[in-house]
Amino acid sequence: MKKNKIKQGGFTLIEIMIVVVIIGILASVIAPRIFDKPGQARTTKAAFDIKTISSALDLYRLDTFDYPGSLQQLEGKYLKKLQKDPWGRDYIYLSSDDNYQLYSYGKDGVAGGSGENADIRQ
Repeated sequence: MKKNKIKQGGFTLIEIMIVVVIIGILASVIAPRIFDKPGQARTTKAAFDIKTISSALDLYRLDTFDYPGSLQQLEGKYLKKLQKDPWGRDYIYLSSDDNYQLYSYGKDGVAGGSGENADIRQ
């Protein structure tokens, strides 16, 4: 009777260690680039929110021939829900008869600044 030897395939411990080291090196290079983006994402979201609210303000003006006294007047018909800025503060809205200003002070909540702390305006 002949015995057939079946060769089992698999990875050696050395091969697995090499793959783990390569993954670790790649993660150390890529991770900082990925984790550095939340600030930029918040700034982009604030700019997008301001554009959305600005569109709602323009629609409101088309219907009523004037801008609302507060952003809360947009809720329901013009905006599903009024969002806060990505840092948890209300958007700043100032209106006059023919114009308005809409902005967020950014991460630091103070006028001016640069980077994430810069004001975001329409």
